[in-house]
Amino acid sequence: MTVAKGAIATSLLTALSTVAPTFQAVAEAAELAEDSPKAVLDEAWQLVHQEYVDSTFNQTDWLAVRQRLLDRDYTSTEAAYDALRDELRRLDDPYTRFLDPREYAEISDQTAGEVSGVGLQVQRDAQTRTIVVTTVLDDSPAAERGLRVGDRILLVDGQSVDRLSASGVAQLLRGDENSQVTVTYSRNSSDPQSVILTRARLELPTVAHDLKQVNGYRIGYIRLDEFSGHATEQMVEAIETLSDQQAEAFVLDLRGNPGGLLSASIEISRLWLQRGPIVRTLDRNGDPSEITANRSALTDLPMAVLVNNRSASSSEILTGALQDNNRATVVGTTTYGKALVQSLYGLSDGSGLAVTIAHYYTPNGTDISQKGITPDIEVQLSNSEERDLFRDLTRLASEQDPQFIQAVESLAPTIQSDRSMPTTPQQVGRSPDE
Repeated sequence: MTVAKGAIATSLLTALSTVAPTFQAVAEAAELAEDSPKAVLDEAWQLVHQEYVDSTFNQTDWLAVRQRLLDRDYTSTEAAYDALRDELRRLDDPYTRFLDPREYAEISDQTAGEVSGVGLQVQRDAQTRTIVVTTVLDDSPAAERGLRVGDRILLVDGQSVDRLSASGVAQLLRGDENSQVTVTYSRNSSDPQSVILTRARLELPTVAHDLKQVNGYRIGYIRLDEFSGHATEQMVEAIETLSDQQAEAFVLDLRGNPGGLLSASIEISRLWLQRGPIVRTLDRNGDPSEITANRSALTDLPMAVLVNNRSASSSEILTGALQDNNRATVVGTTTYGKALVQSLYGLSDGSGLAVTIAHYYTPNGTDISQKGITPDIEVQLSNSEERDLFRDLTRLASEQDPQFIQAVESLAPTIQSDRSMPTTPQQVGRSPDE
């Protein structure tokens, strides 16, 4: 059994260690090895049996589940997968779920913050309905062959993209490292041209940053899209760059961030928080655990955090840590409310299983499950306002972004105070004994 880290929207996944087989597993291994679908089903069953946060399995007879899974004959691997999905639904937990090999590979790449592709990010233009390049990653195969932001993608390996979604086109552009794909595109309504691109392993950018001048204040704006395997190092670069540019305060944008690695949320919390608790967890045995800051913060400048109802999971851990330690002002709307921790396991046939293993609480002991985190300053947007704001990302952190403007206004008094009376660095966050 292989073990991996991964993430999916609204899921919080942790670093893992392999799990030893439980009773009967070793004795039946030889028999099950002759029937691979059943072997995979038993792997999945064993993981839930050992790791699931609710030892009653939502009042389900989990031993009987194993018997049903292994007693049946399956006409195909898909039939076995469907049977496992049906049994997992008995847990009434949308976050404990089976992933087929394609889904597992996608989530593993997503959480690792890497992908095998050509370095293009695309979206469908709202006016022309064409697929347009929005980002060309530096040093990527696409960049080396001269593709640019604004180019219109017409064909991928000869297949028209007219009826594909942007995510469908992105899927076609991905593939095994060193494999090739032909992209046909047009620039400024010119005649179509085709290039052959060799896919490579690429690090995906999950952090964007910029120094904003707002009402005379120098604001370091950082947007974090996901807590991936490279998010911490990218966050370090953003904080250090903006500090070198003499930012007077920071606005961290977590709006729409679905979560990701628990380890990344802890590491990033420690970049902002010098001391104090970050998150408390409770496992299936009722054993509590607390993770704290470790005096490694990169800045003590005033800070605000932007959230909305799609800020979930690791986003809520980071937000809760900063809010409960009085490190940042939280602005926006109430967050998603996902207070469960999952581990993602790879199974022997390339499929995977996400299993809820713990419940988490903010440093003050607040259970945000299905309630979310309430912002310190609530700034509601209508559905149309939010749609327009996120459809054109150039509007974020601009005068057309009411939540960002309110965040800056909340920081203004502290910035003015710091200007008039410079202070030595503060020990930001609560003392562990408070």
